[in-house]
Amino acid sequence: MAIAPTPPPPPPQRPTMRHSSAFLLPPPSPSPGGGSADAATVALVVLNQPLPRFAPLLWSRAALRVCADGGANRVFDGMLELLPGQGAGEVCARYKPDVIKGDMDSVRPQVKEYYSNLGTKIVDESHDQDTTDLHKCISFVAKNSTVADKSNLCILVLGALGGRFDHEMGNINVLHIFPNINIILLSNDCLIFLLPKTHTHEIHVERSIEGPHCGLIPIGMPSTSTTTTGLQWNLDNTSMSYGGLIRTSNIVEEDKVTVTSDSDLIWTMSLQN
Repeated sequence: MAIAPTPPPPPPQRPTMRHSSAFLLPPPSPSPGGGSADAATVALVVLNQPLPRFAPLLWSRAALRVCADGGANRVFDGMLELLPGQGAGEVCARYKPDVIKGDMDSVRPQVKEYYSNLGTKIVDESHDQDTTDLHKCISFVAKNSTVADKSNLCILVLGALGGRFDHEMGNINVLHIFPNINIILLSNDCLIFLLPKTHTHEIHVERSIEGPHCGLIPIGMPSTSTTTTGLQWNLDNTSMSYGGLIRTSNIVEEDKVTVTSDSDLIWTMSLQN
């Protein structure tokens, strides 16, 4: 009697990665214990583009604040524009970066000297022309963060979108270089982060501040199978690639969106003004 072949074992279940934009919500009332529970896990990187309107809020929530080269100019000038009516000296001293890092070809000498005199660490990496300023800053944060489990580290990046297209693509490439670190690129209009194929993803939508428009984009490699829930036009084992279908201008319909794919995907969602 023939023996039926043993069926192959089911594929291992992927761990779930959860995403939330709660860091953009207004701060809650202080608790009796004081402090913010998520502040120790958040780092802020500022690039050389205009600051979004919520920059002061994110600055207050970050445990480490790094300016990439000319990003220091943006903090020095932009915080004064976002906080009119407050004393210039007080604002400049309060919003002092912990580190200025990069090739130092954009930061104004007087800005660098001002922050250096306040104790900001200046890290000149002009010898390294093979990596972008954002790459340098992410490496620095990952190495110097006090968070032992890097999956609990969230790096918020201001100024990564807008300006030159090659800069934008270089910044998106950094998401693929560091797929195991939660990096979120932010502008006034939208946010972007990577959904690594090694996980299933739950995106918890903060409807008061983001959506409804969203997109799933296979930058870097095609996806032969992507499945979603919670969207107006869900995908069901759908293939996506440049030159074919990419899912832009979708609509979030539920408070939780799930995504599973055989390829790394870029998730983007609109931010409300």
